[in-house]
Amino acid sequence: MGWNIMWRGVLLGVCLGLLGACESTPKPVRQLTLNAPMGSVPAAIKAVEDGNQFFATGRWGQAKSQYEEAVKVQPSLAEAHYNLALTLDRLGDREHAKPHYMEAANLAPGHAVIWNSPVLRRYGDVKVEKKVGSSTPVLPGLGGIGGGGGGGGGGGAPPGGY
Repeated sequence: MGWNIMWRGVLLGVCLGLLGACESTPKPVRQLTLNAPMGSVPAAIKAVEDGNQFFATGRWGQAKSQYEEAVKVQPSLAEAHYNLALTLDRLGDREHAKPHYMEAANLAPGHAVIWNSPVLRRYGDVKVEKKVGSSTPVLPGLGGIGGGGGGGGGGGAPPGGY
């Protein structure tokens, strides 16, 4: 009789576990988005933060609106362009995602997250080269555009140059 009760308990536990796995609540999406760096326009920071919250819960349309607002408020904010591109990709709008990926890369030529993004590599001929005699990667500029970083939170050459 003891085994019978134990097996019923095991069966009940398995059933409840399966029911929990079938919940209709959206699961959070792994954080892929970037935060606006310190020194950004406050309204752009707020829009990026709100967009990141929507993105994390799979509310792509609302995230898109927030990132578009951030780009409108601060067009030089690479992170807003990158997040908007990620969102457009999720919505299946790859035609409009591409220019935002490229703009993010142009605005932040040394930003490791943007430049190492596998999604960005789909859209352009982005190659990571190694400096001769060094294990440090060298990230080339897009279309000859380069500079000291832009609004990207980490752009530009490292001390001592490449």
